Amino acid sequence: MNSETMTTQKVEMSEQEKALAKRRKLLNNFTPYGFLTPYFIIYGVFGVFPVFFMIYLSFHLWNPVEGLSSMEFVGLENYVLGLTDPTLWQTLWNTLVMAVLSGVPQHLFALPLAYFLVMLGSRARHWLTTAYFLPYITSTVAVSMIFYVMYSKDSGIFNAVLIYLADAPLTAWLLSGIKEALPLGWVQENSLIRYSVSFVVWWKYVGFNTVIYTAGLATISNDLYEAAKIDGANNWQRFRHVSLPLLQPFIFFGVTLTIIGNMNLFDEPYVLTVGGQFAQTNGKTISNYLYQVAWQWLDMGSAAAISWILFVVIGIFTAIYFYLFGRKGLGGE
Repeated sequence: MNSETMTTQKVEMSEQEKALAKRRKLLNNFTPYGFLTPYFIIYGVFGVFPVFFMIYLSFHLWNPVEGLSSMEFVGLENYVLGLTDPTLWQTLWNTLVMAVLSGVPQHLFALPLAYFLVMLGSRARHWLTTAYFLPYITSTVAVSMIFYVMYSKDSGIFNAVLIYLADAPLTAWLLSGIKEALPLGWVQENSLIRYSVSFVVWWKYVGFNTVIYTAGLATISNDLYEAAKIDGANNWQRFRHVSLPLLQPFIFFGVTLTIIGNMNLFDEPYVLTVGGQFAQTNGKTISNYLYQVAWQWLDMGSAAAISWILFVVIGIFTAIYFYLFGRKGLGGE
């Protein structure tokens, strides 16, 4: 074997090694994307596609039972019908009322409760926080069914207690105004239904906000409380002037979640009113109405339009909240 042949073989081997190294580099570069491919496929099918399909569907009239071939383009007709539908505005008003009645007390109760838990010390705080958090991780349907039984006119504990107090000599004067109306229809078609649903929502989610504020308070240095105490500040003053200002980012986060979540109320009013049978007017939220339009009337186009109307409403309220409190809530000046 002469020197030219050896040189040629070395050149060929060098080219092969370069090609192999190039393939390995290419494989290494694309391997992470290969592992991510299943996620992208699932996200695209169940996340991205439904959004664009809902936009497309909102401009069509479609009964899913009749198949995709029955889809008929109607332009903005679904949006016009939705915006001129008095039932939509009634359910939107119900949603706003329940959102306020359940959302505001959540934070007014969770803030001082979290402060009290932190002042008790870490050991007691952990146990009690777990207890307050249990309603949040409990099934919403199960919670609503339990409250439905408690609200019952015939055997509910709420009416039983009110009737007992109305008949008791010491408290009869206090309930004399409603004694004739007992037992009350807590989840019937009356003005009480909104308060009944709001109380269930408050009970379930106040623990979640308590955990958020407890975590926020745990990040505040004890030196600040000690300094305020040395300056003569009492518990209320330390809470007002030390805790609340430093909790603004956590309050902003918690209230934002409450706005979005309460505007999407569905499970609690649906279960408490037995699918809307007991309260077709005051107890139905816009999400309940959307469900009725889609799955009872099978008008998927109108339901899609209503969902986008709700999306815009939530976006407006969230944007207003961001505009009014965003800089303070995010730690800005």
